[in-house]
Amino acid sequence: MSDIAERLTEAERERSHHANLRPRDAATLIVIDRSGPAPRVLMGRRHAAHAFMPGKYVFPGGRVEPYDGRMPALGALAPEHEARLLKRVSRASPARARAIALAAIRETCEEVGLLLGRRTDEAPKAPSPAWRPFADAQVVPDLSQLHFIARAITPPRRNRRFDARFFAADAEAIGHRIDGVVGPHSELDEIVWISITDAKRLDLPTITHVVLEELERRIAEGFDPALPAPFFRMLHGRFVRELL
Repeated sequence: MSDIAERLTEAERERSHHANLRPRDAATLIVIDRSGPAPRVLMGRRHAAHAFMPGKYVFPGGRVEPYDGRMPALGALAPEHEARLLKRVSRASPARARAIALAAIRETCEEVGLLLGRRTDEAPKAPSPAWRPFADAQVVPDLSQLHFIARAITPPRRNRRFDARFFAADAEAIGHRIDGVVGPHSELDEIVWISITDAKRLDLPTITHVVLEELERRIAEGFDPALPAPFFRMLHGRFVRELL
């Protein structure tokens, strides 16, 4: 077992008696600001009242919704990223990969008010109220700005289970910002732009710490799309790390 997989196994040794839920497709977006001397990432603190990871600092993200794949988008995922998103996936299709990527963009808008995309002369047709902020701002999501960097499935018998894909994008890809999204009555009650070194000192889920380490490697390699993406999941009570 790799050192990383061992760390995840040690962190998830707690036994749980929840029903063994099927993991839901989910997507997370790491927004990176590289305008200063050291890259900074955007992280938010989950409200203490949440049943899932209360008080932890995380990247914006959440589950994929049925309407996400119907949102118009500019550009496309790099072929290498799309291919890796579809590995070890049942009912794999380019449409599913696209929906997962779009979910990362929508969740980032909902949780921190950042709209990743490009302004256009016409408002895109929103397939649901959740996508309405993009239509109001005349911003169309831009999938070409996303880099798929990791995947992780929540261990069995937890109160929530997600098959989460982690994407990264540069802050220069932000097409619009909405103020007042984060607060005491929101899913995230605080957000910070923070260096990766300092982010590792926050109260993080272990998988988030692992993904930050992967992000550092990606930045050092210039986000080369040929780099494989690690996939973490629990088998027979222990985490395994596979490269997609």
